[in-house]
Amino acid sequence: MFLPEMAPEQVASIAAEVDRGPRYNITPTQLIPCVARGETGADRSIFLARWGLIPSWADDLAIGNRMINARGETVDSKPSFKRAFASRRCLIPADGYYEWMKTEDGKQPYLIERPDHGMLAMAGLWEVNKKLGSDDQPLVSCTIITTDANRATSKIHDRMPVFVDEAAFDIWLDPGFRDAEKLKAILAPADDRLLQPIAVSRRVNSPKNDDPACVQPVETAPQPRSLFD
Repeated sequence: MFLPEMAPEQVASIAAEVDRGPRYNITPTQLIPCVARGETGADRSIFLARWGLIPSWADDLAIGNRMINARGETVDSKPSFKRAFASRRCLIPADGYYEWMKTEDGKQPYLIERPDHGMLAMAGLWEVNKKLGSDDQPLVSCTIITTDANRATSKIHDRMPVFVDEAAFDIWLDPGFRDAEKLKAILAPADDRLLQPIAVSRRVNSPKNDDPACVQPVETAPQPRSLFD
C-alpha cells in the first residue's frame, strides 16, 4: 500500500529499522513514521520524523510544539509550511487517532478508526533542519494536515486529520507536482463512512501510558450520535 515499488524483502528490511513495536499513545515531539519521496522524485521511502514541524530556518526546537498540525486551508501560504507543501509532502500511516469531547465529568477520549480496523494515511509535510541536527544527522520533523471534521466526528471536535485516498498517493507524494489547486482538493474531510468514534479509557489522557489498555472501549461514556443512527 505505502511502498509498492519495493519487493517484500525490502519492505521487511526497512520496517525492521523503523519498527519500535506497537504504539497506543503517541504524543507531540515523539518520532512517528512518514512515507515520502525524495526531493528528486526517488522511490517512496519510510523514515521516522519528530512530530512537530521545525522549519529549516528555525534555531529552537520549541517552535515544533506549535507546529504539530497545519491547517489545510492555509498550508500553501503560511511561511512555516509553504515550502514543505510545495515539495515535501508525506503520508503518515496510522490505524486511528484520538480526540477528546468535553463532558460534565471532564474530557472523554475517543479512538477514531476505520470500522474494519484497517490502515489510514494521514496527509503530512516533512522538513529537514541542519541547524538543530548533528553534522551527519540533520533533524527531520513533520506535521499533520487538518481540515473540517466530517459529520461522523464533528460531535467530538470541529477538526480532523486529512486522510489521503490511495488513488491520490502518487500525486500527493510527487515532489515535482506543483498544482496547488489540485493538491488542496485532496485536503477535504473524510467520507462520513470511513471512520467511527469509540469511547476509550481515560488512561490515554496521560502520555506516560502507552499500552493496549489505552484503546480499551468503555461503555459508560457518552456516545456521540452518528449520522447513520
